[in-house]
Amino acid sequence: MTVSAPRKPQVLLDALAATIVGQRPSLEALLSSLIAGGHVLLEGPPGLAKTLACRALASAVGGSFKRIQFTPDLLPSDIVGTRIFDQRAGEFTTVLGPIFANIVLADEVNRAPAKVQSALLEGMQERQVTIGPQTFPLPDPFVVTATMNPLDSEGTYALPLAQMDRFLVKILVDYPSSDEEGRILDRFGGETPALPADVVSIDDILRWRHEARTVHVEPRLKRYVVDLVGATRVKHDYVDRGASPRATLAIVALARARALVAGRDFALPDDVRAVAPAVLRHRLAFNYRTLTDKVDPETIVAGIIAAVPTP
Repeated sequence: MTVSAPRKPQVLLDALAATIVGQRPSLEALLSSLIAGGHVLLEGPPGLAKTLACRALASAVGGSFKRIQFTPDLLPSDIVGTRIFDQRAGEFTTVLGPIFANIVLADEVNRAPAKVQSALLEGMQERQVTIGPQTFPLPDPFVVTATMNPLDSEGTYALPLAQMDRFLVKILVDYPSSDEEGRILDRFGGETPALPADVVSIDDILRWRHEARTVHVEPRLKRYVVDLVGATRVKHDYVDRGASPRATLAIVALARARALVAGRDFALPDDVRAVAPAVLRHRLAFNYRTLTDKVDPETIVAGIIAAVPTP
C-alpha cells in the first residue's frame, strides 16, 4: 500500500492562481495568512475578484465558507446567531450564525455599526462567540477575510483601531494590467469555470501551521523585526502613532509562513521585507498632513522600512 506524500502549500497557491488571474501578491498573502492563522483585510474597488479569491480559497481547502454582506441595519445576531423559543419543547434553543465557518467573508465590513463590529471582534480575537449564557468555539481553522471599498465612503463607519489591529494583514487590490484583463475575458467571458475543489484538506492546513512554527528565525533577524516595528514609533511628520507589538509577532509569523511556502525551514530578511508593508500599513495612524501635503501613505511605510538596516 502506497502512502501519498504530504501536500505542500505551493499546491494550494497554484490552484488559486489557476482560478484568479494575476493578483499573485494577494494570493500569496492570503495563503500566508491562512498558515499563520490570521485574518485578512482586502481593500480595493469593486469587481476585482476579492470575493472570488476568498471563495476559491475555501473551496480549495475543503472548508466551509460563508459570506456576510455588511449593511447599516445589520445586527450582531445576524452574524453570531441568536436564541429562539421552541414552543414544542418549551425552552430556548440556539441558532448559530454564519460566522461559524472556516472562511468568513465580511463584505464591505465598514458599513456596519459598532455593535456589529464588536460581535465580529470577539470571534476574530477569542475564536469563540457568546450567544446568551453560552459560549461556542469557532471552527479551526477560522479566518475572516474582510473587504473595503476605498472609492465610496458615504454610509460607512470607521473601523475601531482595536479591530484594525486584529487583522494580520491589509492587502491593497489594484486594477489588472491590460494583458491580465484580456486573460480574465478569456477565462470568464463564457461559462464560469469551476472553483478548485478539495485541493488540500483541513488537516494539511493544520500541519502547515505546525511546520511554520518550527521555521528557524535567527536572533539577528528577530532584532531586525523589533527595530523595524520600533521605527514606526519614532517621531514622524506624517505618523501620529506607530505599530503595536502585535505587528512584531505578525511579521515573524508571516515570514515563517512565506519561508514554508518557498520550501525553506529558515526565514530570510527578504521574507521580512516582503510581508512588512501588509502588516504595517493599517496599524499606523497617519495625521492630517498626509492629506494636505498629498503624501501617499504607502510611500511613508516604504520609507520607514527602507531606513532600517537589514542584517
